[in-house]
Amino acid sequence: MLISYVTDMSVMVKARRMRQRQEERRQQINKTCNSNKQRFFEEPNPDLLNHLLVDDAHCLIYCYVPKVACSNLKKIMVTLKTGPPYGDPSLLTTTVHDSENLTFLKDLPKHEITAKLKHYTKFLFVRDPFVRLISAYRNKIEVPQRYFYERYSRNILRLYGNQPNPPADFNLARASKLKVSFDNFIQYLLDPQTKGKSDDEHWKQMNKVCFPCHIQYDFIGHQEDMNEDSEDLLEMLKLRNEIRVPQSPVIRTSYESLVQWYTTLPLNTRRKLYNRYEMDFELFGYSRPDGLLES
Repeated sequence: MLISYVTDMSVMVKARRMRQRQEERRQQINKTCNSNKQRFFEEPNPDLLNHLLVDDAHCLIYCYVPKVACSNLKKIMVTLKTGPPYGDPSLLTTTVHDSENLTFLKDLPKHEITAKLKHYTKFLFVRDPFVRLISAYRNKIEVPQRYFYERYSRNILRLYGNQPNPPADFNLARASKLKVSFDNFIQYLLDPQTKGKSDDEHWKQMNKVCFPCHIQYDFIGHQEDMNEDSEDLLEMLKLRNEIRVPQSPVIRTSYESLVQWYTTLPLNTRRKLYNRYEMDFELFGYSRPDGLLES
């Protein structure tokens, strides 16, 4: 009896803590949106809602943010579509990034989009913007990949990397061991001449992917608390005992590591970069990296 009572109390305390944390995160978003109404005045075109995935069986919408554990979270969405009893999402053999395995909100009739945005449970996961940017660079630019070389890296090398005529052929570029530096990557993002061409979902501002000032999310997870937040999400959805969350290694980028990456950039560049991602810092409650922005 005593053990059961203690267990029940522990569950209640955890649930109360989760509700409080989520309320604080929603309030932070609301406060930031209300303080920046002019910036977020225009409603997003439905065609821009291309990161919102739908699970009708559970009345659920997930806005996936690339470089924020979206592979594991997509696995959960794919597994939920199979119906109970649910398999282990980590054992999925299908490609979770294949659109055939997922239902996108933007592909539905407009009246359904409106109704589901109003009535379904909506969630997203976010990450420290500067840490996410490092992850995007390391995974998509530093390690050569054909698409990213042809779409971005070749131009970056030509414009900023002292390579006036980098190879058009990806295999030749890889054999030549050409690499884009982090400094040159940031130059590309901030250059007014590349505005509109440099955006990619892997480093696009999170608020421009999920539109939190126009979509009222019921659950906001942080990658820094991924294992706990994903368990809390399943608890909220009453799926805690029915599906397993693919476990992610908790990789925390230390402040010292962040400094090593960003102090290679001139101070003025760091400030411009912060301005680019400022709304993500504010909306999702991440501290302003003052040490990187002061002389």
